[in-house]
Amino acid sequence: MNRAVASGVPDAHLPPRLAELIRPELPSLAEEIVAEIRRAIPEYARPLDGPYGHVLRLGVERNLAVFAERIAAPGGPPSGDDSAGTARMLGQYEAHEGRSMDSLQAAYRIGGQVAWRRVMKVAPRHDISSAVLSRLADALLTYMDELAAQSLDGYLHAKARPILALDERRRRLLRLLLAAADPDGADPTAAVELESAADGAGWSLPDRVTLVAVEPAAHCVWTALDEDVLAELECPEPHLLLPGPFTPERRAMLEEALPGRRIAVGLAMPAGQATDSLRWARRALGLALDGVLDGPVTLCEENLVTLWLLSDPALVEQLTRRRLGVLDGMTPGQQDRLTETLRTWLVTRGTAAEIAERLHIHPQTVRYRMRKIEQILGDALADPEARFGIEIALRAAHLRSRRPASAPHRPVVRPRGPARPRSLRHLR
Repeated sequence: MNRAVASGVPDAHLPPRLAELIRPELPSLAEEIVAEIRRAIPEYARPLDGPYGHVLRLGVERNLAVFAERIAAPGGPPSGDDSAGTARMLGQYEAHEGRSMDSLQAAYRIGGQVAWRRVMKVAPRHDISSAVLSRLADALLTYMDELAAQSLDGYLHAKARPILALDERRRRLLRLLLAAADPDGADPTAAVELESAADGAGWSLPDRVTLVAVEPAAHCVWTALDEDVLAELECPEPHLLLPGPFTPERRAMLEEALPGRRIAVGLAMPAGQATDSLRWARRALGLALDGVLDGPVTLCEENLVTLWLLSDPALVEQLTRRRLGVLDGMTPGQQDRLTETLRTWLVTRGTAAEIAERLHIHPQTVRYRMRKIEQILGDALADPEARFGIEIALRAAHLRSRRPASAPHRPVVRPRGPARPRSLRHLR
């Protein structure tokens, strides 16, 4: 079949130069279409920074760009043509919202009308013939019909396929699995009840599971979730259970199912320790939302030390008071300078020159600070247990001081010297 016909462009090709006239209009045209759709259809008058607003805007922008690309190259494959996938996703949203296709079909009609008004406004400036305008109108109508058909396909698919994560049997199964893994919630009949619940939900109990904590109030594209995922999202602390380890494929699935939402992934654990995986994931998510950890997807396995150091803030505070309380008489600025220098030395075991390079100060300043530190802390730095406590306190304080706009976290440099640390006196 001719690509031009199959892709919604009539057999009589439009002049490719039309694409060059259309492209500069696309950004403002997309804004106008979105605004008109939201004004005319109450169901779409939601905040644009929400998941549905994002999909609506993205769909309009992509569809316009693909239409221009098809005019520019009617005989070849358009670059980045994912308009069909976007249209199907819009249809899936309608099914999940419990609506008919009427609103989305109306949105397509409004989009076509607004686009054609813009064409009629721009055409006189470029002396476009009536014959070309007629073919352009046919192409636009055909393209809109194609998108509507793709959306209907997504809608029917979503209606026909059970949303397993919303099935009460699967939610109950997830709760039972977490309760069975919780020593405080387990009972002698838990294993039998769990097996029965798994059979009723059509789900096989895996040897290992990975729990995922999800940012509250997250919108989920349910059909994007793998069928073996258990989900409890309509609660104050949303979470998911993935059978087996966390893989790149699972990551891509979650990014599609939870667009724009932060998640934290616990460790893959035996099913009997699912609550541990979830507890760590929730702690990691809290640190991510506080700005201590970066990125939309936080992996516990990459942040084990951070999770441990910040797992009990009150205890770390007591440790800090006991190991570094002697610095309380200094000004905050003096404390910051000395503790950053000491932390850098403990992490790197570097020379004065190496530490100075990392801190962007003069080596003599490092030597002065380290002499001051040695005077204040005395024998504590020679005592392995005391020194370890000091390093824990300093690392925890450094992590707590991080903010979302801070510089990327620097990797820990392991000591290059012997196991026994060198004396501070080598810095002089």
